[in-house]
Amino acid sequence: MPVKKMRSWAIQDAKARFSEFLQASLTQGPQLVTMRGAEAAVLVPVQEWRRLTARARPGFKELLLTSDSRADLSIPVRGKLRRRLPDRAP
Repeated sequence: MPVKKMRSWAIQDAKARFSEFLQASLTQGPQLVTMRGAEAAVLVPVQEWRRLTARARPGFKELLLTSDSRADLSIPVRGKLRRRLPDRAP
């Protein structure tokens, strides 16, 4: 898939011509916003945003199969702890 070059907008231009900026995003794809010459943000159509976030989010199966720990849990080794005896009624 060929990569399209995003159009770059200075923040002042994007603010002053927001309707045109938004329409360009919808018809031409993502639009880059610069602040003082540095890349600051990208405006993308909502369908593209949903597609990108859905691909970035792991599914339930991937979460279960990952070797990364999600929390620091101290799980004791089985058989190392003593059992409590049941309380006896007098």
